[in-house]
Amino acid sequence: MYTELITENLNNIFANSNWIIFIHILNLFVLIILIMIFIVARSTGKQWSKINDYLGIVTKTINSVRYGDLSKKVEDFELPNSEPLAQSVNRMIETLSDREKMIDEYQNELHRQNKLLEAVLNSLSDGLIVVDDNYKILRATQKISEWFNIDGKKLMGEFLSDYVQLPLNTNYNSLYETEITIDNDKTSNFIASSIELKLDDKKKRFVIIIKNITDQLELENLKEDFVATLTHDLKVPIIAETNMLELFLNESFGKISEKQEIALKNMQVSNKELLDLVQIVLDTYKFKGSNIQLYKENIMLKGFLEEIISEMIPIAEKSNNSFNFSPERDIRVIADKIQLKRVIKNLIQNAISYGSAGSPIEISIGEIPKYIVIKVKDYGKGIPANDINKIFNKYYTTAKKFRKIGTGLGLYFAFQMTKAHGGDLTVESIENKYTEFCIKIPASSEQSLYYGE
Repeated sequence: MYTELITENLNNIFANSNWIIFIHILNLFVLIILIMIFIVARSTGKQWSKINDYLGIVTKTINSVRYGDLSKKVEDFELPNSEPLAQSVNRMIETLSDREKMIDEYQNELHRQNKLLEAVLNSLSDGLIVVDDNYKILRATQKISEWFNIDGKKLMGEFLSDYVQLPLNTNYNSLYETEITIDNDKTSNFIASSIELKLDDKKKRFVIIIKNITDQLELENLKEDFVATLTHDLKVPIIAETNMLELFLNESFGKISEKQEIALKNMQVSNKELLDLVQIVLDTYKFKGSNIQLYKENIMLKGFLEEIISEMIPIAEKSNNSFNFSPERDIRVIADKIQLKRVIKNLIQNAISYGSAGSPIEISIGEIPKYIVIKVKDYGKGIPANDINKIFNKYYTTAKKFRKIGTGLGLYFAFQMTKAHGGDLTVESIENKYTEFCIKIPASSEQSLYYGE
């Protein structure tokens, strides 16, 4: 019995000892784990601290770059695998620095070009204004500021109509060498032209080019006065010469031979051409200077044109040109007889000068709605396409091309005189084939046309 009791007690002791040992071992293991966790946590904390420090440096560098400081760089850091990131950031900074230098160079060049363009524009004798579709001033050159008598910056946003006055029924976007008035400089003469400025933004803008023509007009007036005085003085001896030739041909100083008569008639024709030329210059001057007054009367065109043709026959005979004029009926027109005669003679002279030798010159009369028309057609050199819009300009002539004498005033005078009658002068031509001028005179609304027998 005691043996069993001792054995049971020993078993209980051994069982309790094993449990105590196990508990101690478990406590030791937990302690070791905690120590290891502490060691690892401490090591990891240092690592995260380095990473945070590194990221802080990178962030600070990038923020510096963001605000324009491209001198910063990410320095080397004692952190595994940090070198590639540092190199990438530094290369990015270097690339941005290079791009910034290129942009600075482009901006400097653009600034230089802009200054050059501004200097060129401000040195022009003409003034330039840029306006929007409401004709508010967007830009203006220095000349405009001088003429408007206002600082250029103050002009921005102002309406152009506050400074420039146009003729009636004229728009700013359709100006072409149009006379204008600048309110602050009414003693000078200005003309203006406009061009639409087309840009990608599809907004409407216009460039107004203003030119001061005061000096030009004064020079032209001096030239006109000189020419008028000269031609007037030339006309007197030419008329005296004409009268003297007439006396010789009438044998007032004695009988003349056949050869002498031919020579005198040739001189008479040349003298007549010279007198007509001088008269054209005078008429052109009078027309511009005083808006020559027209004395209109009823003119029956058939007899009127036959008379003109008979006067031009001696001139046409030099180049063996003939006249074709066979109207089916007579037509009445109301016009200034003297001036209309000069217009027609100018056109016939032109046909003789530029038509082919020996070719006919066709003259015809007719009617179109609201107009009586007189046509003069020659078959010869024609007018080049690039010249046809210039032939009515003052002093424009192609005579030198064909070794002929011309002032460039004949067609100008004819055009202006036809316009003065309320009509028009047009031309149709094919080079090396024909040229046809058409005079259009308004038909009278008060009287019906009269057709002769």
